[in-house]
Amino acid sequence: MNIPQTSFPRVVIIGGGFAGLAAARRLEDQELQVVLIDKHNYHTFQPLLYQVATGGLEPDSIAFPLRKRFNDVENFYFRLAEVTNVDASLNAIETTIGSLEYDELIIATGSTTNFFGNTNIEKYAMEMKSVPQALNIRSLVLENFEEALLETDLEKRRALMNFVIVGGGPTGVELAGALAEMKKGILPKDYPDLDIRQMKINLIQSSGELLKGMSDKASKKSEDFLIKLGVDVWKDLRVLDYDGKIVTTNGHDNFKAETVIWAAGVKGDAIDGLEQDCLIERANRFKVDEYNRVVGYENVYAVGDVACMQTEKYGKGHPMMAQPAIQQGKLLGKNILAKRKGKKLKPFKYNDKGSMATIGRNKAVVDLPKWRFQGVFAWFVWMFVHLFSLIGFRNKVIVFMNWIYNYIRFDRETRLIIRPYKKQNKYSFVKENV
Repeated sequence: MNIPQTSFPRVVIIGGGFAGLAAARRLEDQELQVVLIDKHNYHTFQPLLYQVATGGLEPDSIAFPLRKRFNDVENFYFRLAEVTNVDASLNAIETTIGSLEYDELIIATGSTTNFFGNTNIEKYAMEMKSVPQALNIRSLVLENFEEALLETDLEKRRALMNFVIVGGGPTGVELAGALAEMKKGILPKDYPDLDIRQMKINLIQSSGELLKGMSDKASKKSEDFLIKLGVDVWKDLRVLDYDGKIVTTNGHDNFKAETVIWAAGVKGDAIDGLEQDCLIERANRFKVDEYNRVVGYENVYAVGDVACMQTEKYGKGHPMMAQPAIQQGKLLGKNILAKRKGKKLKPFKYNDKGSMATIGRNKAVVDLPKWRFQGVFAWFVWMFVHLFSLIGFRNKVIVFMNWIYNYIRFDRETRLIIRPYKKQNKYSFVKENV
């Protein structure tokens, strides 16, 4: 790996997401050698991936180079690699570019899509956990309309213009709203010789409410917003299978669709090597104590989505969202410094700052600890919070200017098929560069 030997303790951080980045920033400029390892050389602002998928933003506006964030920090090293195994008995990790010893190890690998063991859905459905996957969705959506223009069979054309989003959480709701706005204001102008009224957007939720975890009012209001935009909302309906042509459900409703986007669940992206007892297999998350130490280990930690800290309030672990990850990463950085100085560690306590989701232009729902509101003001609050949460001044400016332009012109300029999402044959997809 070409990491120099040093007299300073070495802290290895696996993952440059919200949690890993927060820990690394807290440990910078200390008497430590910090090594950050990630399979991408950039940090992704995942809450805005849906805007990349629907042509609202370019991918480089929600990604920030990890090296740039730390290029003035001494004793900091970044390596582009994938960690394959942890050998805690030797205090070492194995990666695709070699092995590395550590004094303290922080696992912040985040989460991955959970298909709940359904191999057909995993094979044929689209997922949206990374920038390449969002670009795949963007390309496929646009390619479907190009193909629909040429299709003479009415049923096949309808299948090309039928979009099924599985999962009524923030990702599914925001994506459905963005597609609905494309149908309303953009696609009719791009495809005047195609009847866009035949386009269907279906949002399927297995439970009886959208945005589970938010208030009842937010759930009801988000549903009202979606229905007003023309989205078909299906509740208490569970997707059982998808063969590339037909979505099979547990009800009488099956859907003929060329595009299914799976936003129905996530699981931890755990690394092999640690004792099986410390892993919650169903969720694929590491059990951690109140200091984010992996159970059974003194110098191995897990933070963010891959960590499961079970408390009285959060029996299944904290929500797999950005705020718990950031707060855990920051506190762990402080605790590692305290540990090195022989000071008392501080237990983690999640400060829930609220939840929010946008459904489209002038439409959002916000649940704060003391206030809950919906509509235009909630939309401005959502934009403000997300804008200032982005890393890098350039990204903030570009996203802000894009939002202003899109709002004034009711347009999404980046609906480009730059990297085609190719189909190997009918209903058999090749998922490239995921």
